Amino acid sequence: MSDKEKVVGIELPETLEAAPDQAIAKRFGAFGPFLEKLFASGVEARGVERVPENQRETRNTWNNLFMWWSVNMVLTTIAIGVLGQFVFTLAFPHTVATILCFGFLGAIATAFIATLGPQTGLRTMVITRYSSGYIGCALYSILNILTQLGFATTAVILGGQTLASISSSHAVPLVAGIVIIGVCSLTPCFIGYNMVHIYERYAWMVTFFIMCCLYGLGAKVGFDVSAQRSVEDTGRALGADILSFGSIVFGSFTGWAPVAADYNVRLPADTSALRVFILTMFGLYIPICFTSILGAALVTITNPEYIAAFGMDGSTGGLIAQVLSPWGGWGKLLLVLLAFSCIANNIPNTYSTALSIQALGRPLAIVPRFIWVIFTFVAYTVAGVAGREHFSVILSNSLSILSYWTAFFVVIVAEEHFIFRRPGGKLGGYDLANWDEPSKLPLGFAGILAGCFGVVGAVVGMAQVWYTGPIGEKAGTTYGADLGFELAAAFAGLTYPPLRWTEIKLTGR
Repeated sequence: MSDKEKVVGIELPETLEAAPDQAIAKRFGAFGPFLEKLFASGVEARGVERVPENQRETRNTWNNLFMWWSVNMVLTTIAIGVLGQFVFTLAFPHTVATILCFGFLGAIATAFIATLGPQTGLRTMVITRYSSGYIGCALYSILNILTQLGFATTAVILGGQTLASISSSHAVPLVAGIVIIGVCSLTPCFIGYNMVHIYERYAWMVTFFIMCCLYGLGAKVGFDVSAQRSVEDTGRALGADILSFGSIVFGSFTGWAPVAADYNVRLPADTSALRVFILTMFGLYIPICFTSILGAALVTITNPEYIAAFGMDGSTGGLIAQVLSPWGGWGKLLLVLLAFSCIANNIPNTYSTALSIQALGRPLAIVPRFIWVIFTFVAYTVAGVAGREHFSVILSNSLSILSYWTAFFVVIVAEEHFIFRRPGGKLGGYDLANWDEPSKLPLGFAGILAGCFGVVGAVVGMAQVWYTGPIGEKAGTTYGADLGFELAAAFAGLTYPPLRWTEIKLTGR
């Protein structure tokens, strides 16, 4: 093992894989020439295949910051802050404190996963094969597919809502708005990795300017930070509201953990893990907090026109349209740009869902990545059209539930990395040459069982409209307190090390 390989704790294979574009073209016979031309035009051929060392590059290092900034400084993130008061009746100070505290935990978890991309050259879901085996990877991939499709559905609905609220006389139909956002999200993902990075490197600049404008216009009308105090719960019920909203905030950060390594796999293996961690963490923490706090602030406006624009169904797009209305045509232009900010948010949902489908197994991996991108686009566009009148319900339920599994997912991957794969540890690194060899990967019973314990922790601790676990019920009052992600992480974290130690002792892998 070379000195560089010892630094990152990885055993790199001597023989690198063949170029994926050539392999795919040969695989599809008569369609080969068409695929060759498609790949030659710039469409990415590589799917879940590992990126070998001689195809790594340093040019997108800073995109660990800028990409996540673009992805999260968007219209969709405003809605997260809105939920604090609209759904959980928290006053503005408690909403802000919850965002800052739970967001910090989520940013740390996701930033850690991002550091594994350069070290392994593998997509996030494939990395789970080293802790949970081939079957465990498939299970995580299914969960991630559902997670990213949930995110994507909320993104196209909110973008469509905003386009529909621009003009009462020449309004874009909501269904048409959803389709427009979906199609625009499809294009860079179809092309692939490089186009995704180009778009996300600059998209944040426009939306940051618009967010600042919204802060200013809202402040001019008047933020009433005490507006919610009269209906805010007190005592134990207040604590329950904070925990439940905190679960949503945590999920808004860790929802990116299952895809975090997908976008830096082309960085050299000796890229500083600390640098990747810091850039990713601040790329998540600053924009999500900045933008979701904006949403929390806008809901405090007590002007009757603004309350009517928000409506009983909690139309974030309608509220923002009202905030920008004093600027007339200029405000409408900003609203259009803000609606299209959902594209930046939806790109990783679309791109990584396709990769997760490939990670389910070899039969699906042989299908070109761009085919699964198209399939993903169709799935969330249809879901967005079907659920277009239930945005807040979809958003709150999706974020709460995904925080449960992403919590134990991060814990299991972290324990595998720091306990068993560390230099000098039980396994001493990652055997990257066998990333797609089930017989040489862990059987996965430790990771799967620990994940099951994590599910048990989530079930007993969760508090949703449709179900409240026994611990979640006792921790709160009428509606319980959502302790799902905390208990999911704890249950999995306590059970995985002894289970994995047993697995290694019995199987040697």
